[in-house]
Amino acid sequence: MSGLRFATLVLLAATAATTAKAQTCPALFAGGQGPVLVNAKLTDRTTALCFEAFAVLHSGVTRTPLYSAEHLTRESIAAARTVARDDTFHEETRLPPEARARLEDYVRSGFDRGHLAPAADMPTLSAQAESFSLANIVPQDRAMNRGIWSDIEESTRRFATRHGSVYVVTGVVFEGESLREIGAGVLVPTQLYKALYDPATGQAGAYLVPNAAGREWKSLSLDELRTVTGVDVFPALSPAAKASAMTLPNPQSGGHGEARRPDGSQYQGWRDWLWRETMRALRKAVRQLLREIF
Repeated sequence: MSGLRFATLVLLAATAATTAKAQTCPALFAGGQGPVLVNAKLTDRTTALCFEAFAVLHSGVTRTPLYSAEHLTRESIAAARTVARDDTFHEETRLPPEARARLEDYVRSGFDRGHLAPAADMPTLSAQAESFSLANIVPQDRAMNRGIWSDIEESTRRFATRHGSVYVVTGVVFEGESLREIGAGVLVPTQLYKALYDPATGQAGAYLVPNAAGREWKSLSLDELRTVTGVDVFPALSPAAKASAMTLPNPQSGGHGEARRPDGSQYQGWRDWLWRETMRALRKAVRQLLREIF
């Protein structure tokens, strides 16, 4: 067997294995098909994980997710806007210790713990708690995370509300020979992307954003995104849908991250707000106590 044929068979086998693992929660994927890694280098030590409202493919090489997948609907976004944010980052115990990020990796790293599947997308408190798993987190530039990226996330939620349904794949790019890392080997992405597919129109496109301060972003077709990332994010789509980029919501007109988090002004009165915040703090304390006990 020739070397080229053997390498091709290895790539096809790795791609098939990755796709098979992604099928464990097909409702979150457009057409029931999860993203396919077409770059063989990405397939090493990957683990597919299903959560209540999103799925991730985690890499033991980078100790980060490679992508998250969600199906956002008008109803799920409406429900998510009623869930008070409760930051409880935690390590993902379904991953082996040598492959996963640790809480201490992010301490004094200079980077935000950036969600791929945003906490503000989660329609229930339990789903939101799952979104704080480090299997869904990457080192993200603080200004980018709280600025342009937050606006892209909010623009995506508004798009789902207007159109009724949107499939979303959010992922990372590691570009270049010399990558930064934090802690015990958690790699820092050079870029992040968010791909959208509108099943009502059959159109799709993606934002591509440098993991750096500023408001720079590009709009890409899925074919262009595949070239950059090595990932076919929506394999069930037609070649025509992948070839042209849809008109994406302008993140300049999106909401800002801090504005979308529930605070006292969103409730009928300060007593209601105080009660909710007290219960949020109590739930957080109980979860922390249970983790220390068990």
